This record gives sequence, structure tokens and C-alpha cells, in this order.
Amino acid sequence: MNEKELQQMRHSAAHLLAAAILHLYPKTKLTIGPAIENGFYYDAEFTDSINEDNLPYIENEMQKILKTWKAFTKREVTEKEAKEIYKNNEYKRELIDEIIKRGEKITLYKAGDFEDLCRGGHSENPQKEIGAFKLLSMAGAYWRGSEKNKMLTRIYGTAFPTQKELDEYLAMLKEAKKRDHRKLAQELDLIVFSDLVGSGLPLYTPKGAKLRNAVYNFSRELNKKIGYQETAMPSVNRAELFKISGHYDKYKDDMFEVHSHYAKEEYFLKPMNCPQHCIVFGSRGRSYRELPMKFSDFSVLYRDEKPGEINGLFRSRAFTQDDGHCFCTEEQIGEEFRKILEVVDEALKAYGFTYWIRLSLRDPEYPEKYLGDDAVWEKAEKKLRKIVEESKLPYKEGLGEAAIYGPKLDFMAKDSLGREWQISTVQLDMIMPGRFGLTYIDQDGTQKTPFMIHRAIIGSERFIAILIEHFAGAFPLWLAPVQVVLLPITDRHVKFAEKAAQQLQNAGIRAETDIRSERLQAKIRNATLQKVPFMGIIGDKEIAEDAISVRKRNGEDLGFVKITSFLQQLLQDIDKKS
Repeated sequence: MNEKELQQMRHSAAHLLAAAILHLYPKTKLTIGPAIENGFYYDAEFTDSINEDNLPYIENEMQKILKTWKAFTKREVTEKEAKEIYKNNEYKRELIDEIIKRGEKITLYKAGDFEDLCRGGHSENPQKEIGAFKLLSMAGAYWRGSEKNKMLTRIYGTAFPTQKELDEYLAMLKEAKKRDHRKLAQELDLIVFSDLVGSGLPLYTPKGAKLRNAVYNFSRELNKKIGYQETAMPSVNRAELFKISGHYDKYKDDMFEVHSHYAKEEYFLKPMNCPQHCIVFGSRGRSYRELPMKFSDFSVLYRDEKPGEINGLFRSRAFTQDDGHCFCTEEQIGEEFRKILEVVDEALKAYGFTYWIRLSLRDPEYPEKYLGDDAVWEKAEKKLRKIVEESKLPYKEGLGEAAIYGPKLDFMAKDSLGREWQISTVQLDMIMPGRFGLTYIDQDGTQKTPFMIHRAIIGSERFIAILIEHFAGAFPLWLAPVQVVLLPITDRHVKFAEKAAQQLQNAGIRAETDIRSERLQAKIRNATLQKVPFMGIIGDKEIAEDAISVRKRNGEDLGFVKITSFLQQLLQDIDKKS
């Protein structure tokens, strides 16, 4: 089954779910039910009391109904007919109004005794083609995603061509639940979330900050390799900055507004760094000899996410990106993209991800979503397509996935559970430099507008959530917040343990000492639960030989090792990011 057929099957399963709901709860008002990644959902307004205990009954009803579904039949109806059919369902009538406004035909699709307002895209023979399915969960969802509207009940399900594929997916979900980064972050003392501080505003503990710094310091190394210089930008900016960039018109509702006691102007917490980097570039005259000019930034960004969409680090209101912007000539675009592709490849391989690239293009049917004219977009998309083809890396095109100011390359990485994430991104911008009036003096003495490349090597702190779940908290040595913990057996061994820890720390190793009055086995168990890569046990024999007995978190005993030899091996492994 190809991707299109899979989506059609899942869309058909959403219809099947809606039919089962009406069979069991006939007073329910149905709204919409699309196919989504790995499954489907249906939103409905129930008059009956319902919770997740009801899901097996609904699923059983779906199985019964499916036996009667041999095909979907389509019919077109007039606006009057459609509104008469849905005279008691204000949600469907709202959808009908939108269909009329777009100038589209109103179509209904029927399978068995169930008919629904739909534009199409179903299995030809649902009885045979809808494979194994499972209802997963229930959640609240505002109609059309707006908290101003009524709260509906959303039922999520998943469907696969075979029972084997479904079982594998359910096993993955079970494992993913164990690896939930919010749960592990608390157990490993990495991140704190507090209602007092505010929803979506993560607090990094000392251990969490060490992990975060390890990630961003690696990005700093890669930035240096390809010539990016780090900047530091303020968090608060005048609205005028975002009006020029175009973000004010497109994203104002997603930005935090800041009020001054003394100024009447509008201010916002910055949701991105690109407008500020434009200001830095334009702060004085530039020559072609200075290009490419590359800025990076690791300051905190803020976006006013809806309460129902906040999800730990996956969707937060405050986050950091390993952000960067390159101002260059047209001739330099290809080389700069190639350099970025190389460091992104190095980063993703170091973190243990396989990936493919999505060439994200605009959807010409919705020009209002983008800035700039057709000619600019056609030129930019042609350049990017050539670059990715020459890279020989696997890629697919993604219509409608472009940024507002240009096409981009998105790196789609697969984690240890087989889940796919959009991580790195590189975007070609032929719009924003012109909006800010940026220029440079070219070789022939004329003024020209630079091209702008937006890029993030690993993206935002969402990547840290992905890493926590990817490694299940058992980070490789180079990333681990605590790389070595020294365990003195008794109080008389504490002084030597602290001296050994200091020796490791002086060499850059993140080492700690557990000097609690606990038995050795309790200390080993605690270090194992904290997923510390190495434990160094210290007793009389170790002190006599200036050594430690090394144990790995998986229980493997590496035996008696001189501290200097152990340190040398640690540094080698960290340098190789093994």
C-alpha cells in the first residue's frame, strides 16, 4: 500500500469511526475527521457522557459496521439541500458556507447506511482495504482550534494495512510512553515545569543545563567550522521591526506583546532572530569582499502557543534555537548550502539519526500565505532543487511546506523507535533583505541586494526532548550530564574520591562524587537509575594503586584501571563522540 492509499484508508477509517459514534450515540453532532500521520481522528459534540472506557465499545461497533461497507458512493447536492440535511448541525453548516465561498461543489460520500459531508479520498473497497485499526485515546479539542469556540471531544485512532504492522506500532507507542521526555526529565533531574512560573516555560536544573550546553556547544563547533560568528540580540523589540520583516501581519497572534510603563509604542518578545540580524548587517555599508557574512544566535525566543498545544519541550513558549543567517551573493548560494548540508550531516550522524530531506515548496493555490511575487519564488525554488539534486542525498518534495519568505530544505530524521521528526532546516530567502533595504557594493561599484540563508543545525530545544526519548535518557558519554560518578566504599575513602573527581573535572570531565552514608550497592543502584555512563568504585586497594574499579551503567565490569589511563580513554571517546 503506497502513501496515498494509506491516507485514503485512514480517512475511510475516520468515516467508520463517525458511523459507529452515530450508531451508539445518535444525538451526537459530527464535525470533521481527517487522516493524520499514523492514523486519524474525528471531532464530535456528544450529548451523552463518554470517556476512554467507551473506546472498546466504539471500536467493536466499527468492526460490525465495516462488514457492510463494500464501497463509497458520491453525490453532489445544492447548498439548500446540504443545509436541510444538516439543519441540526451548525458545524457542518459552517463548513458548507466555506465550501460555497471557495466556489467548490458540495459532495457527500456514503458507505453502508452512513453518509458524510466530504471532498473525497477514500478506499475503493473499504471492507477489504481497511486493515487493522485501534482507537487510542480521547481528548478535548476546540472547534476549528480556537478557544473562543465550543470544546468538542476528539477520538484518535490508528490504522495499518496488516495486524502485524498495527502490533508493531502499538509496541512502539508503549515504548514511547516509557520514554516520555517529561517523565524522564523529572526522574533524571533535568528539567522542571512549574505552574507558578507559567505553562510552556521550562526550567533547566544544573544537570539539564549541562545536557543543553553539550548540545549547543557542539553546534557552536560546527558554526565555527563554516564561519558563523555568534551574536547576542535583545528579547524585546518594537513592533515596527516585525512590520518591516512581515512577521507582524502573518504571526502577530502568536507573539507575546510587552507593555512599557513609559512608552506608548507596541513591543513584542522576539519569536525569531532573522529581523535583528538584518539590522546588524544593515548597520553600516557593506562590500562584496565581506560576503558571505554569517551570524549565529543562541538567545531565548518566545511564542504564545495555545494552552492546549503546549507539550513539554516539543511545544513550549520559551526556547532556544541554534539559529543562523548568512548574507551572500547569488553566486555564493550553492557553496553556502553545501557547507550547511555537510555540518547538518555531521551533527545528525553524531546523534545517531538517519534522515532524508524534504524540499519544501510553496503551494501556488494559496499565494496569500507567502511574501514575494511568482518570479522570485520560481527562481528560488529552481536554485534549491538544483542544490539538493547535486547533493545526491535522498529527498522528496513537500508542496505547501515552504516558509513565508522562501523555499527550504527540511531534514526529516528517524529516531531509535522509528519515529520521524523534522529537525534541521535551511531556507533560501529572497524577500526579507529587500524589505529591510539591505545592500552591498558589488565589484562593478553598483549596489545590490544580498541573498539571505536562514538555517538551524539541530533546530530548537524541541531537539533535546527528541534526544531524551531517542536515548531513553541513557545518553552517550559525550552528551551525558554526569559522565562519571565516583563511589567511595566507606568514609575513609571519601578524600581520595574527591581528589580523583577534581582530577577528572580539571580535564573537562563532568564528574561527581557520591559521599552519602549509603551502602555501596545502593550507590551503584542510584547511579544506574540516573543512567550515568561510568561508575568508579574506590576502596583501600584502589587508593594504594592510584586507581579505580570501573563499572558501566549496563552492569559491565571493566575492572581495575589507573586514573590516568581511564581519563585518557574518556577523552578519546568524548572527542570521537562515541
